[in-house]
Parts: sequence; structure tokens; C-alpha cells
Amino acid sequence: MPSTTARGRGLLACIVILATGATRARAVDLQFVAPAPAPEQALSLWYDRPAREWLEALPLGNGQFGAMVYGGFPVERIQFNDDTLWSGGPKDGDNPEALRVLPEMRRLIFEGKYAEAHQLAKKMMGPYTQTYLPMGDLTISFDIPGGDGAEVRGYRRMLDLDRATATTIYETGGVSFSREVFVSRPDGALVVRLTASRPGALAFTAKLGSKLRFKTRADGDALVLRGKAPAHADPIYYQRENSLIYAEDESGEGMNFECRLKAIVKDADVEAGDDALRVENATEVTLILAAATSFNGFDKSPGKQGKDPSPIAAERLAAAASKDFETLSRDHVQDHQRLFHRVDINLGPSPAEAAKLPTDRRVEVFGADDPGLVALHFQYGRYLLIASSRPGTQAPNLQGIWNDEVRAPWSSNYTLNINTEMNMWPAEVTNLAECQEPLFDLIRELAVNGRKTARTHYDCGGWVAHHNTDLWRQSAPVGDYGHGDATWALWPMAGPWLCQHLWEHYAFGGDENFLRDQAYPLMKGAAEFCLDFLIEDAQGRLVTSPSTSPENVFITPQGEQSAVSMASTMDLELIRDLFTHCVAATKILKVDDEFRGRLESALERLFPLQVGPDGRLQEWFRPFREVEPHHRHLSHLWALYPGDEINRATPELLDAAKKSLIGRSDEGTGWSTGWKISLWARLGDGDHAFGLIKRTLRLGPGGVYANLFGSHPPFQMDGNFAFPAGVAEMLVQSHENGGEIHLLPALPKAWPTGRVKGFRTRGGFEVDLDWRDGVLTSATIRSKLDQRAVVRLGSKTVSFATQPGSTHRLDRDLQVTPSS
Repeated sequence: MPSTTARGRGLLACIVILATGATRARAVDLQFVAPAPAPEQALSLWYDRPAREWLEALPLGNGQFGAMVYGGFPVERIQFNDDTLWSGGPKDGDNPEALRVLPEMRRLIFEGKYAEAHQLAKKMMGPYTQTYLPMGDLTISFDIPGGDGAEVRGYRRMLDLDRATATTIYETGGVSFSREVFVSRPDGALVVRLTASRPGALAFTAKLGSKLRFKTRADGDALVLRGKAPAHADPIYYQRENSLIYAEDESGEGMNFECRLKAIVKDADVEAGDDALRVENATEVTLILAAATSFNGFDKSPGKQGKDPSPIAAERLAAAASKDFETLSRDHVQDHQRLFHRVDINLGPSPAEAAKLPTDRRVEVFGADDPGLVALHFQYGRYLLIASSRPGTQAPNLQGIWNDEVRAPWSSNYTLNINTEMNMWPAEVTNLAECQEPLFDLIRELAVNGRKTARTHYDCGGWVAHHNTDLWRQSAPVGDYGHGDATWALWPMAGPWLCQHLWEHYAFGGDENFLRDQAYPLMKGAAEFCLDFLIEDAQGRLVTSPSTSPENVFITPQGEQSAVSMASTMDLELIRDLFTHCVAATKILKVDDEFRGRLESALERLFPLQVGPDGRLQEWFRPFREVEPHHRHLSHLWALYPGDEINRATPELLDAAKKSLIGRSDEGTGWSTGWKISLWARLGDGDHAFGLIKRTLRLGPGGVYANLFGSHPPFQMDGNFAFPAGVAEMLVQSHENGGEIHLLPALPKAWPTGRVKGFRTRGGFEVDLDWRDGVLTSATIRSKLDQRAVVRLGSKTVSFATQPGSTHRLDRDLQVTPSS
């Protein structure tokens, strides 16, 4: 590789590019003593030592580019990702054998031979999805004033949610050092500012590395990394000799990528070489990292039809480097706060000692008994959604946009039988509606491939998707043509669930153009598949067959185990929800009278929900016994939340759902616990919901990691997103009776006094609430549309007309005072 060296004083721009692997911290005998005073910010995570592992690092992101900051000394590590850096490329994953075995599967199911049908399902599978990949690491090795045995005093690392900035401060050798790190959406770059309190006391060596294949080269005063992703990657649970396959050269299949890092240094000595940037005698340094991939669309080969990432990364870097740090920081903070400041929440005062403890210790000592920690975790979920999902980016996957493993758990892909949808549960209600746009893009692209899959696998119209997808929008069942299992692979109901998000976006915002141009065509396509997929049972009722309840298994009458039967409860709930909303859409848009008639006829014939002999809502069409009674999935309770078919107007089903939820117990993984918070909120039991919040805010499996990432385990981001959705559901609901606004429907005794601002409800309203001693003191309803507001508080209701932009204040008796 060519060598480039630059040395001098004054303003110098240097580019440092990825070197092989992450640099290991050299062994030094550092003593971290005399902590700095605890920070005052209520919206900060903070720690008194560096992160020792990835799940202690602090996350930053701009929707596309994610970073994990360790706050290390003497070596800082910042691991980073790009949301388009995946293995593989587009391919035909459909399996024509599926259609040939479908009649036999249905025959076996009708004959009650469920275990045989389960095994036959292997012939319906396509390939596994591809995997989301880590891009690289920036490591900065600092010189230690006073030598390796020096004491480090006043150490503190923080993540300020309000400014979306990670900060590290410490003092050693009589010098105070600080670092500020953020990922700017306006400038599309990672920015790091390093400062020292004594002039000329800052000295370090910076390197970059990647776990993927790459080469480096000099480009003037820059070092450039050109990387290559695998052309294929198997899931971590699928061990084969060639689980990772790379193309022979850059023009072959697989994503290409490039990273560029510039160092802006004033009055310092700088030396740039092939693999490192050496800075000495500095007081302040700004590092700017920009990156790009060859991704050119879900349907184009990233190696053969991809974009050249080099000019994209170079342009981003040059644009960001043309601004001073203060401008970069101001623009970043303003962009973030435009979204983050829409909602405020206060659930009561924290214990006096809570703020003095590092965040991980605060969780360990107080957990959910600290109302301020609950509010912090609520806002952390919103922060992570802003950081991982912005218009024009990819939708957040199982790990948001943060991943440091080449073969991540479950490929860090999109799991459509709960996790992808759960990621978006807080978007509408906590006032981040535009964060759903990447999911809408995913649905639109998935439907393209899904139309072919619907025809190839089922001879159905419309479009279909199954339980996994990836950047390339695979729509066929996964499982490498028989390696997988029907328990999770054979589930063609992703379309109806995804379409619920399209309808909810309309229900909250009232944008008829969105309904006409984007939502309804996709909803109609998913409904067309369901209409064709449904078949008659012996009584003439419409059922799905084959059918599974995601990832759960029952015991057959013959004593065998199977996941495959017909008319699983979740199937029926999803289809009924989709058909009902399609009918509503045709009336609003005044279109498709004939299609509406087909839907209404099918709704009348759908197999009804069943209450079992034990009073529980059945998960399957018969009262089969579960292999795992406390199973993490709660699929048959979908109609309670996030659906709305089960509510106070269906008391028998509501009681049956409650008994089912009790039967499942409070045990569960992190995301499952998050789902249960909202389910108990829909049941009006705030104290039980709060008990699940207590289970969430604890360190360990099913709780959180030190950095408050959700623990499945392993780490999954969906639990972090379920949490704010659940808290919001405890305080405001709007799913019943055409969208009436229900205030404090599940307020727990643990939050006797509090306030919230900026929650959104269906019908185009924003709601502020204040309560004291468990009683509402005031509410403010702001209308974005011209809908009539129906407000409920306990058994009281009030109804009043609104206009776009109008504000109405209500007292504890629901007396209404228009203020504008």
C-alpha cells in the first residue's frame, strides 16, 4: 500500500481510515478515583467508569449512521454502523414446491394429522435472510500525562438525551480532558471534539478498523478505507462450512463501502500515515467521520449495479468539514430537539439519592421505584427511535441500527411476527409520526416481491410476506429449503400486521392523501391475498390453512407436537382488522364498491374467536394444550393490543383475554414484558402494568443491560420501543368507540402525581395531562383536524366540536373551556 506522511503546524486536514480489527487497549495501571459531582440533567444516562463491553457503550445515531461510544481511557473506541450495510443482494427466494404440497398440507390438517403437516411444511421454505453488518471502529489511543501509573480523577461519561450527545470528562496529570461525540443528521457525519485544559497537552494516535474485508489507500491528506461485505452470510444458528462467502473482487456480489475521517487541528503537530493519524501538542481537535455504501435499492445488486460510495462519502465529509464545531453542534441539536421536545413527561420526584448514582447502579438500587428513572427510560425509547428511524433511512431492525457482530443474533434482521412492528409502537402516540416513514418504505418494497411469492407459493393474488425479511425484501418463508421449522417459518400473515401501521398513521393524522396514495393500495393488496388464501371448513366458515400461532407449539390429540393447524386466533384477528379497515378506507375514499362487498361478505363468514373450556381465549381453533404455557409470544391477544377488536364492548372476550394473560404469567423476555405492559393497560389494570415496568427496569435477562438496552436476551431493540408505548397506553388511550380519548385509564398507585405533554391520539388530537393524588386536575386537548372530541375519565364522558388549531381545557369534572 502507498505511504503518505504529512507533518506541520497550523490548520491541517487529515483522513484516517479503517485498519484491521479493533485496536486493543494497551495494558496500563490506571486508577479511577474521586468521581466528579453527579450531573444535574434529568435526561442523561451517566457512568463513573468507561464501558468494558459493547452493551455498556452509549448509542448515537442519525437514522442511517449509528455509533456506540465507550468513553475509554487511555483508548477510546467508537464502533459504528450504516443501516444499508447488509450481506448478500437481491435474489429469487420463492420455492415452487410450496404450491405443489399445499393441497396435501390442507388435506392433512383437515384430517387432524397436524404433526405430519408440520413436517411437510419444510417443502414450502425458501432461503434464510441476509444479515445486518458492523461497518467499523474508530480507536483513539491517548498519551497519559504523568505516565501509565497516573491517577484518573473526576471521570464521567454521559449520554445527554436532550442534545443527543455523548460526553466523556476526566482529569489526569493535572490536565482536564473532554470529548463530545454526536452523529449529525443535517450533515450526515459523526463528529468528535477533543479538548484539553492545558494548551498543547492533548496527544493521541487515531486508527480505524473493520471486521469485514477492506483495503486502505492514501488520498492526498486522507486515508480511505474501501470495504467489502460478504456476498452471503448464514444465520449464527446455521453452522456450515461456508457460512460466510465473499466475492473474489469488488465487482462481485456483496456491498461495497467507504469510510473517511478528517481531523481538524489547530496549532498542533500532526503526522498522517497509512494506518494511523498521530497528533501531538494539541489543545483542541475535531474529528469528522463520513461513510457510504454501494446500496442502490432493494432490487439491484450492490456489487454489480451499486453506487460508487467514494464520491458520496467524500462529499459528505467535505461539506461537514467546511463548518466549525459550534455550527455542526447547533444544527445537530436543533434537528434532534425538533422531534424530541414534542413530548414531556414527569411521573413524580425521584428518591433523593437516585440522581447521585450512576445509571446502572440507579437501576440496581431503585429500579421502577424511582419515577424519574421510569420517565428517563420512556424518553430513552423515544431517543432511540429518533436515532434509528428518520425519513429516507431504513427501518430499524432487531437491533435498531447498532450491531458489532458479523453474524449477529437472528441476523439482526426484520422479524415481522412481532419485533419489527413493535419497534414502531411508540411512533404515533409519542409524537414521532414521521419516524414510521422508513417502515412504510419497507412495506411498499416488500409488497413488490410479495406479489410474486403470493402467486408462486399459494396461487393467490395480492401480496404476502412471512416472518423474516431483510434489506433485499425477501418475502418467502425462510429456512434454507427445509432446514428451518414451521413453528416460525410458516406464517404468511406479515402483510395484515404491517398494514395496521398504515391505517394507524391515517387514524392519528387524518391525512386522506396518504390513505389514498400510499396506505390503501398496500392494504388492498394484502387483503386480496387473504381473500384468496381463506378456504371453507366443514361448516362453511372461512379459515386459514395452513396456520400457525407465531413460534408456539401445541400438543396434538395423538400426543405429538405441532405448530401447524388451521384458523389460528391471530390469523383471524389480523384478517378481521385488515378487512375492517379496508372497508372503512373504501368509504372514506369513495372507491371499490365491489371489493368492499367481497370484504364485508368474508367478514361475516370468518371463523369466530373461541373461548376455551377453561375460560381463556383460545390460541388455536381447538383448545389444544400448550407445550410451553408461559410462552413469550402473546399472539392470540393481538386483538386486545395492538389491535382493538377486544375491548369493553366485548366483555366475554375481554375476560377471556385477561385469563389468557394471567395464564401466560409475568415471565418473559424483554420485548414480551413490554407487550404485557400495554395489554394490562388495555385491561385497565395500572398496578399490574407497573409490576411489569418493575420487571423491565432491572439488570439482567428480561430486563435491561447497563446502557439500558433491552435484554431479550440477547440484546433486542424492540423492548426499548415497547416501553414508552406501554407507559403512554397507561396514561392515554383512544382505541375504543371510534377513537374516544380515555384519560388516565390505567394510572398506577406508584405515580400519584405527574404530568405529560404532547401525547397524540387517534382523531388528530394532542393531549396534555396533570394529575395529583391519583386524580386528574386538568387536561388540554389540541385539535389538528375538525373532528368531534369525545373524552372519557372513568365513567364520565364529554363530547365537543373542535376546529383545526383549536385548544380546549378540561378540569377534573371534564368541564370544557375553549381557549382558542
